[in-house]
Amino acid sequence: MKPSARGTLAAVVTGVAAALGAAASPAAAVETVPVPVPLEGAEYALNMELPQIGAELPVPVPGAPDGPRYVEGRLLPDRALPQLPVSAGLPGATLRAPLPRLLGDRFDHVAVELPAAPVDALAPGLAVDAPLTAPDPERFGLPDAKLPQAGILTPTLRTVPGAALVMGPGL
Repeated sequence: MKPSARGTLAAVVTGVAAALGAAASPAAAVETVPVPVPLEGAEYALNMELPQIGAELPVPVPGAPDGPRYVEGRLLPDRALPQLPVSAGLPGATLRAPLPRLLGDRFDHVAVELPAAPVDALAPGLAVDAPLTAPDPERFGLPDAKLPQAGILTPTLRTVPGAALVMGPGL
């Protein structure tokens, strides 16, 4: 392949990658996906007001793992299997139901709102150490024997859920 053809191909591939990256970034910024529940057909069939129901489903977003940490005096890194952070959310829901007035012909409503709450999670990790020490210059570069070490890094989960009960005029 000629150098000019390679340069043209590289420019085309770079342009396509930039276009795909620009198109993918708004979709990646979405944290929740709304899920409406259509009940309009049932309202017309039953000739009455029905509750309005909607939900929000979170989109999990994996983060960058905290890489291995090298510690002086150990043969293996501190975190052999790093913990993976994942950000997502608890699903949210909204329910609005009509409430007939005792006096008059208008409707009031009662609503329960459970907003989607962010969740930050950290997967479990693993820390191990070999049964040998680092090379010892006083022993001609030979390592000493020691007890092997293994540990599990505990997972974490952080969130702050909330809810609201609302009553008001109109639907």
